[in-house]
Amino acid sequence: MKSHLEHIALIKTGVYAKTTIKGDSVYLQPKDLLEESGLEFLNRKDLFISSISPQHILQKDDILFTAKGNNNMAYIFKFSHSIAAASTSFFVIKVSDPKVLPEYIVWYLNQPKTQQHLKKFARGTAMVSISKEVLKSLEVPIPSIDRQHTIIEIDKLLQKEKRLKVKLEFLKETLLQQQLLNALK
Repeated sequence: MKSHLEHIALIKTGVYAKTTIKGDSVYLQPKDLLEESGLEFLNRKDLFISSISPQHILQKDDILFTAKGNNNMAYIFKFSHSIAAASTSFFVIKVSDPKVLPEYIVWYLNQPKTQQHLKKFARGTAMVSISKEVLKSLEVPIPSIDRQHTIIEIDKLLQKEKRLKVKLEFLKETLLQQQLLNALK
């Protein structure tokens, strides 16, 4: 079964807000995203949450899709202990269909084939952007919940394997460099 994203999720834009040096919450921006680990903001507090509408406060399992720039990736908001809002560089996607897992939507949005499809409709030259209409009309295959869980678990293992390979390569190089230094003695 396939469905347009707008039929299984609510899609809204992030909010424009003025930041401050000492606030009580986080204003997420594209610079807070690390491709390999997702969101990273290290307890920065640069927004007064009272300055924005409550509808813009992120909830656990909200999906952040980077609409502007060359890195149009999706990330899941898991920080239930942090109060945050997303900037206008993001679309916030709230899955509304109980038969669809937010993690599955993130996985699907980040697939190379989906990324290529979205980039075909991107607008702009210096800073490209994906429109809300393009995102809403994206067709998403919806497998069973069990299959979605399986896809998510396999993808987690794949990502872990990638991180371990990078770490192994670093350790091998460090060992080799140390052996070369020891050979000088």
